[in-house]
Amino acid sequence: MKSPVPDYLREVLDSLSSNTDGEVADYIPDLAHANPDVFGIAVTTVDGRTHSVGDDETEFSIQSISKPFAYAAALTDRGFDAVLDTVGVEPSGEAFNELSLEGDTRRPKNPMINAGAIATHSLLGSSVEERTSRALSFFSTLAGRQLSVDESVCRSELDTADRNLAIAHMLRNYGILPDEAHAVVEGYTTQCSINVTVRDLSLMGATLASGGVHPTSGEQVVSRAVARQTLSVMAGAGMYDAAGHWLTSVGIPAKSGVAGGLLGSLPGQVGIGVLSPRLDSHGNSVRGVKVFERLSDDMGMHLMDVEPYGSSVLRSIRDEDGESTVELQGVVQFGGAEMLLDALSRDISSGTIVFDVSRVNRFSDVGRRMTLEGMRRIALDGRDVALIDPDGVLPDPNLGDGTYPRIRTQDA
Repeated sequence: MKSPVPDYLREVLDSLSSNTDGEVADYIPDLAHANPDVFGIAVTTVDGRTHSVGDDETEFSIQSISKPFAYAAALTDRGFDAVLDTVGVEPSGEAFNELSLEGDTRRPKNPMINAGAIATHSLLGSSVEERTSRALSFFSTLAGRQLSVDESVCRSELDTADRNLAIAHMLRNYGILPDEAHAVVEGYTTQCSINVTVRDLSLMGATLASGGVHPTSGEQVVSRAVARQTLSVMAGAGMYDAAGHWLTSVGIPAKSGVAGGLLGSLPGQVGIGVLSPRLDSHGNSVRGVKVFERLSDDMGMHLMDVEPYGSSVLRSIRDEDGESTVELQGVVQFGGAEMLLDALSRDISSGTIVFDVSRVNRFSDVGRRMTLEGMRRIALDGRDVALIDPDGVLPDPNLGDGTYPRIRTQDA
């Protein structure tokens, strides 16, 4: 059977192709000459399937979409405290190039506006070469292929970088930048000039959506904590002064770029990449925004439009031959673990209770602790506890005092 997903994406692309609203970015000479009719869409699932239509192999400069990935690299390299000392996480409610700093600390308000992105880039190394090499290498790992810098776009941007230079000098004046302003802006501009396709963006976004695990290589590129922090900042500030409207109406953590790219990363589900160079007054791709609105509405991709986690975790409780088998499935987080504990609080058996987690994909930390606590209390009540866990999704099931549940096979 042929997957209907590409057909759906093609329908979305075709329905929006006639929309010619907006203008290409004209303040950067190279971008002013971009083909305004280029249009591509790609979606990558967290388990590595990519669906794409249109101009999905057309390369374009990543521009401000580089900001969340540079932020993730800085968090990985320097740690949370060092990064938060340099740049905050609060939405600014202002345009991307505003001279926006916190009144007391003088930190940029967040890493998605230019001031914060310049400060974040400065954390990637001690020289222009080291910083740009780190960005290019990290982005290439996320994209699953070797990326390159568009030198023409880079030179064009550097020739018109007066505002970014002014921001960098201001940051340098307040002690935020450790290096000379021109050097940091040169590296930041190079970072923004890295070429990607929509397929690259969707894979990069899917890596964040999967908790930092690369969907095709299986590599833990960044920690779950870094992925969560990056997505949180994207949700609150990724769409600049339109971030509040975006979060309520579309509900997909996103980041735009003035070359017409638009990145989305929906936790646990997909990464999305769109290219269409005509921009609205906020600097966001007009057709790109429409694509995301369709995906949110048609496919139920709004971040807040989710099924309760606990409703499907408890698969069944079977009573047979004086014992009860509790079957769990999916991802066990707080809600599902709470439902399990509620079920265990009832007198379901006076004999052995078997926990079958063979259908569980993952326990969150709190889900694991709550499940083990339930097992521990059953043992304290004098009941026998057994565990079916062929894939080891519940590591070190210590019930306290060095006691463990009896391990069973699925056939036992």
